[in-house]
Amino acid sequence: MAGSRLAIATAAIFGCARGNDGAAGAERALLTPNDSELARAAPDSFRVDLLTSRGPITVVARRAWAPHGVDRFYYLAKHGYYDSTYFFRVIENFVAQFGISGNPSVNTALQNRRIPDDPLRHPNTRGTLAFASQGPNSRSVQLFINLRDNPKLDTYGGGFPPIAEVTSGLNVVESLYDGYGEGAPSGIGPRQELITDQGNAYLRRYFPRLDLIERATVVQEWR
Repeated sequence: MAGSRLAIATAAIFGCARGNDGAAGAERALLTPNDSELARAAPDSFRVDLLTSRGPITVVARRAWAPHGVDRFYYLAKHGYYDSTYFFRVIENFVAQFGISGNPSVNTALQNRRIPDDPLRHPNTRGTLAFASQGPNSRSVQLFINLRDNPKLDTYGGGFPPIAEVTSGLNVVESLYDGYGEGAPSGIGPRQELITDQGNAYLRRYFPRLDLIERATVVQEWR
């Protein structure tokens, strides 16, 4: 796939996506996030395995590419945020977008926890992941995977700095259901504000063919 490979000189550390206090602690981390924990630095790089309704996808996050974005991705993945989240906006030969929680209470707790912008240090090549945004310093939880080289996203709206890349399962990403296309009102796809307010119940009722991430697990870290 396109994109550079960063050499990793240190030993791998194996762990799991949930905090030491288990599911209850992970739930607290999402419903009552602590500012200092949200801002804590992630490992230099780490691997996240996504078990999806279409098959497995592996991504590797690179903190050198976008420190603020990678720190947030690590926190969310480690605490199970992306479990049971849908790919709600899949545009053929463009992007596959995900990251609105299926739990409206979690959306209330996290959607306004914005992170500072990162400068662009790696292009939006096919298979890279970047946070969605609505302008300066507006990134929070939503991500997209580039389905092709998207050089316009390097500069459009201030740029979308990639934080990670798909290292295995890009064919799975490219098979995600894209029949709903763009979200309403531009297309017939889901409305993001209704996902935020109603969670997965809205998507399951009106958009039953969408694919989802069943579980996202941090399985390997390098420091």
